[in-house]
Amino acid sequence: MQAHEKTLTSRLLIIDDDDALSALLKQYLDHEGFVTETLGSAEEAEQWLSKNRPPDLIILDIMMPGKSGLELLQELRPRVQVPVIMLTGRGDDIDRILGLEMGADDYLAKPCNPRELLARIRAVLRRSATETTTVTSAPLVLSGIALDTATRSVYVGSSEIALTSTEFNVLHQLMRHAGDVVTKEALTEKVLHRSLTLYDRAIDVHVSRVRQKLSDVSIDANQLIKTVRGVGYQFIRMTA
Repeated sequence: MQAHEKTLTSRLLIIDDDDALSALLKQYLDHEGFVTETLGSAEEAEQWLSKNRPPDLIILDIMMPGKSGLELLQELRPRVQVPVIMLTGRGDDIDRILGLEMGADDYLAKPCNPRELLARIRAVLRRSATETTTVTSAPLVLSGIALDTATRSVYVGSSEIALTSTEFNVLHQLMRHAGDVVTKEALTEKVLHRSLTLYDRAIDVHVSRVRQKLSDVSIDANQLIKTVRGVGYQFIRMTA
């Protein structure tokens, strides 16, 4: 019930040059209780975002004339921490991976089913709501990493690691279950709030980004976060 109440006041921004699709999605999502704004280009979106309060979630098309969705996403992160769902061409795996690496939360191939998009939107918003109501607990300190769920911050020594919301949740899940193998199915359900689908690489990309950011501060992240081939990932408890 609480998740449904969240949708009644959530503001969405659709950025897509396909006017017909945007109009269809707006009509459907407004009917589901959202307040939806549509814009036709990255340039329009930049102007809109500079003058208006950020929405609760952005639906962003990757391929647009002029500035692409990927370029806009790169400019928005990390300045704007609004959840982003990308709309991509069905075969554009490289664009999907790039989008996730730039800080998108999820993706959906076009032409998209409005009902599936609605499910993804609700999942991302549900995750955001959970993050803002997380019960304060003692920071997790393992293998030289301090993760604080109260402030949603991660430190290695005195260096703060700038993780996106999704990356933070991935690391949190792995550290919570340190020593155990966490399956990709479980990570997808806990972090993205949806089921893992065939050829879905979203979690793999988020884990890769966490590793890269930890490696940037001299942690051997490939040794710290092990890939268990065909199963998932394991956070290793390192000793000094």
